[in-house]
Amino acid sequence: MYYNLKSRFLLTNRLNRLLSSSSKLVLGIETSCDDTGCAVVSDEGRVLGEALYSQNIVHIRYGGVNPVIAYELHRKNIEAAANDALRNACVKINDIDAIAVTSKPGMLINLQVGVKFASYLSKKYRKPLIPIHHMEAHALVVRLFQNIEFPFLVLLISGGHCLLALANDVEDFLLLGSCLDNPPGEVMDKAARRLKLKNIPEYAQLPGGRAIELSAQKAKNLDVYKFTLPLLRSRDCNFSFSGLKDAFFRKIIKAETKHHTMGDEIIPEINDLCASFQLAIAEHLMHRTERALTFCEKQNLLPKSNKNIVISGGVACNDFIFKSIQILGQKLDCNVFRPPPKLCTDNGVMIAWNGIEKLKKNCPLQIGFDLKNIMPVAALGKSLINDVIETNIHVKVTRLMKFIK
Repeated sequence: MYYNLKSRFLLTNRLNRLLSSSSKLVLGIETSCDDTGCAVVSDEGRVLGEALYSQNIVHIRYGGVNPVIAYELHRKNIEAAANDALRNACVKINDIDAIAVTSKPGMLINLQVGVKFASYLSKKYRKPLIPIHHMEAHALVVRLFQNIEFPFLVLLISGGHCLLALANDVEDFLLLGSCLDNPPGEVMDKAARRLKLKNIPEYAQLPGGRAIELSAQKAKNLDVYKFTLPLLRSRDCNFSFSGLKDAFFRKIIKAETKHHTMGDEIIPEINDLCASFQLAIAEHLMHRTERALTFCEKQNLLPKSNKNIVISGGVACNDFIFKSIQILGQKLDCNVFRPPPKLCTDNGVMIAWNGIEKLKKNCPLQIGFDLKNIMPVAALGKSLINDVIETNIHVKVTRLMKFIK
């Protein structure tokens, strides 16, 4: 009983000092998927130190993330990543004001590694803990580098998600569209594996999506392969990539049959096929994003003086896709932003910054974290998907070929 009262007293004092302090430091911890990331960020918007233990090379052989292997590597690297971030920041754990950690969404066993470690640090050093929504962190990290005011439209694209949402505030999101099946990053990884891109030396150590992008840059004729865009008759902002993936596989089989390719042999038109596939993905993203922006304008959710689109997540590293959204922005008189590419993928900086944003909003803090509250699946804010459908907005597809040629 005495210990519990003492703990509450210490936590209350810590929170009072934290909220009254003029300068704050947050340690961010990220383990939701396959990268172990930690970082120390100040409320002045400075990244003091960071560390990232990437597992990309390990998982390339599987054509995607192996959860069990990712879990073991998180366990192996989590303490080292935190120590590296603190050392790079030239601070010690006692100098940290709070610890932010991803608690949702993500792979359950991987989330547990980060949350357990953060909870351990929180209890041992009496540091307030800030649970972080992984997708909110992706959406807001751009504000660490750009002066972007709320509200703004955000397109989150990765190997695990594809979402369109309106960010009204740090913890206030309106979901406009989500992925009905396979997200774009996963589809691109599977396409790269089916194409056997890893058999080409320059792509052997690259993630599938990056290999697709580089191969596409060498294309000479985008007219060789045509793809029908998904959901053209569905007047919503949802995404679907499984149909594109199936069509892609059919085209590979047809080409392999035509050229009698066997074993590890690769079809001659590989670059053209990658480029056409990437083009279709980009146009699908543009089509849904334009409807989302139009909906927000019609509903007076986004002021005309503040029309901004933020694109983030691992697939946002793809320059062709980012430039496609920029083309859409020019068409709609809208600014388009993304974080630095290395912070589009999972990292500790975005988690720490989200912790800073929450501190500034006086969001609830705690000591320790109950593992029962970890959420592998978690919605992003309030859903307006049905509202978009009811609005029945027609949007004509913007074709990128005229901008490429």
